[in-house]
Amino acid sequence: MIITGKHIARRKFLKGLGVAIALPMLESMMPVSFAQTLTTARKSPLRMSFVYVPNGIVMKNWTPAAFGTDFELSRILQPLTPFRDQTQVITGSADHFANGLGDGGGDHARAGASFLTGAHPKHSAGSDIYVGVSADQVAAREVGHLTRLPSLEIGLDDNRTVGHCDSGYSCAYTNSISWRTPSTPMPPEANPRQLFERLFGDYDNTIDDATRARRIANRKSILDMAQEETKQLVGSLGATDKSKMDEYLTTIRDVEQRIERAENEPPIKDPGFAKPSGVPTNFVEHARLMYEMQAIAFQADITRIATMVIGREGSVRTYEHIGVPETHHPLSHHKNYEPSLEKLTLINTHHMDLFANFLQRLKSTPNGVGGNLLDDSMILYGSGISDSDRHIHENLPIVMVGGGGGTLHGGRHLEVAANTPVTNVYMAMLQRMDVHVDSVGDSTGALEI
Repeated sequence: MIITGKHIARRKFLKGLGVAIALPMLESMMPVSFAQTLTTARKSPLRMSFVYVPNGIVMKNWTPAAFGTDFELSRILQPLTPFRDQTQVITGSADHFANGLGDGGGDHARAGASFLTGAHPKHSAGSDIYVGVSADQVAAREVGHLTRLPSLEIGLDDNRTVGHCDSGYSCAYTNSISWRTPSTPMPPEANPRQLFERLFGDYDNTIDDATRARRIANRKSILDMAQEETKQLVGSLGATDKSKMDEYLTTIRDVEQRIERAENEPPIKDPGFAKPSGVPTNFVEHARLMYEMQAIAFQADITRIATMVIGREGSVRTYEHIGVPETHHPLSHHKNYEPSLEKLTLINTHHMDLFANFLQRLKSTPNGVGGNLLDDSMILYGSGISDSDRHIHENLPIVMVGGGGGTLHGGRHLEVAANTPVTNVYMAMLQRMDVHVDSVGDSTGALEI
């Protein structure tokens, strides 16, 4: 490693009219002393992400047959093979407050709303929605001030926060897994352009929305807007940092171009699913694009906390591109019919493939000394429903991937006591983020992970 004499502040931005481009970790940001550099590297901040999939999982094709370290990844989990040594499959946890508890139907709404809050949502489709504060927002309260954005909420479905979506429950419950307060959902952003602007728009600048809109309409890259600052910075860097900056800026431009292509696509009709403008008509491209922006946000330390909703609970998306033309939610009521279970397994595995692609992006991104972003991340993937046919909220499908800064014990299938609150997993994650709270929802302590 070569540490140059020029030191760059970690929180430096490349600024232009209406843009602020955060920088990735560069050698020039590290202390001159090699010993100091190693100390800094060991203290690289952790990133925490929650990825939610709707409508349950085919558990017989998810759960590995053996526990401990001597286990084989199941069919649905096979895409995680390259990350096995940083993977923990957690079996036995429960989302108790997703159950009816006297409120009748509405399991999908309750599953989404209670997954990260560990609280029972109030049965309402009106303005008096109420559930709890989600684990990601507990973390954002404590460490969110350290980054430009306290947290990032991403989704692949259009946002619905009002109206009736499931047996008298508000659409806010089915759509949002992140809650800033018990009555304030954090709707996931599904539009790539809007997400891109949130990451790189300069909201401290006095530029107005109309000016920003004109820049977008003229297809002017944010990189053009910060061209002078970029030239000055890159010209002062060593060879390694120049290469890192080139790769980083190329990635940003690639994302811009993919968004532009999506905005120029003709709209398509998908039964029961309304796409916001600018969303790629290709589901795979949409998912990869949104995952890519989450990776960029982690790489540039724009945020350290994120949630990703692959589909809202009760999703009726179709997956014709993998041979499943049926809508997801009706198919999930499979009645143990093998052809239906096979199609659901295809959907579950497809989601896992996309997730694995995101993990590979993190693993391939250097971070600190000799490490990568996945080493310094905790990525939890799961659902608030296990058996979708019966709306079971026990024995949830949960998997944790990442090194947690060297604190996570990967390469194992962990069986926890039946009905252990899934929020106990979040407590363990929060502790590693140096966020110490008495509880999250119904948690009873931090799980050993």
